[in-house]
Amino acid sequence: MKAIKKIVKQAILINQKLLWPLASKSPLLSRLYYCFFDSAFGFEQQALLKAKIQYFSNKGVQQETSSLLRRNIHRLEKGLIMEPRREIFALEYIAETVEAYLVACQRKTFSTSELNWAYSVLSEYFEVVSVTNKIVGNASCRFNSIEKRNSAVCKPYTSEKRQHHTVGYDEFLNLSKARRSTRWFLNASVEKEKLSKMVAIASQAPSACNRQPFEFLVIEGDKFRKQVAKLPGGTVGFSDNIPCLIAVVGDQSYYPMDRDRHVIYIDSGLASMQLMLAAETLGLSSCAINWPELEKLDKKICKLLKLPQYKRVVMFIAVGYAKPSGGIPFSEKKSAEHLIKYIKE
Repeated sequence: MKAIKKIVKQAILINQKLLWPLASKSPLLSRLYYCFFDSAFGFEQQALLKAKIQYFSNKGVQQETSSLLRRNIHRLEKGLIMEPRREIFALEYIAETVEAYLVACQRKTFSTSELNWAYSVLSEYFEVVSVTNKIVGNASCRFNSIEKRNSAVCKPYTSEKRQHHTVGYDEFLNLSKARRSTRWFLNASVEKEKLSKMVAIASQAPSACNRQPFEFLVIEGDKFRKQVAKLPGGTVGFSDNIPCLIAVVGDQSYYPMDRDRHVIYIDSGLASMQLMLAAETLGLSSCAINWPELEKLDKKICKLLKLPQYKRVVMFIAVGYAKPSGGIPFSEKKSAEHLIKYIKE
């Protein structure tokens, strides 16, 4: 039976290869090819539609946070720091932003820090933009109709007031070289306090319009963790040796537009790299585990982790205290000379 399946798969692949040159000639032919001959993106497309439904039915609010509010407040910040700053800006979305803020204020579980940030930026905006403009004036009245907060908490500031650090290039280079994919760990649990510290640093990573469309799910329980750890193909041989497994999950419902469908992967990757570097500073080691786009695996992991389809596992990260005698692949890295290219017109 296995031999027959293998022959059938090979035959299908041969026929698909024959169609590739024709299907690649135009976007329409490419869509037809994936519609009739390859369903690889079907689960992802379904997830995107469910994400849109979730976004619009909840008006851009995700429980204790709001992607719509975060995006628009960040847009206001960029307008406030523009050089030269326009006398009037954000007319196309200021009313929407105030309404999103009012909705957030009504939610008892909504993030206090997010509300403080939104209030500070909105206060600054209404101070510098003339309320004689009808749109701005109406939005200002709506904003001023609710309880006031400390508006000096989270305003934009100048570069000279940024948080200072004492990390030099050589120290950071050494940290980057110390971080290597570790697959053999001591039989010791990872403290929740350290995981919180790692995520605190991961949260400082940049993300598109500061929406931060990701979360870190720590898989608890030895039996459950081992079950989940066996799903990614890259854990063969060491899945039972992972003391702490983190699923990095991106939430597509943070975006109403298909054009942003890849942002969860970019932003989650940026945050994950900072998480793994933070682990090194806490005496921990880690291993990034690839999660391919396979419908069968996606369905399994959604069921196991009780995730709605629009929440996508981006990757897994194994974390633990490295076994001193455990092997580490050398993994030669490309040089800067190979990676950098200077482009002229």
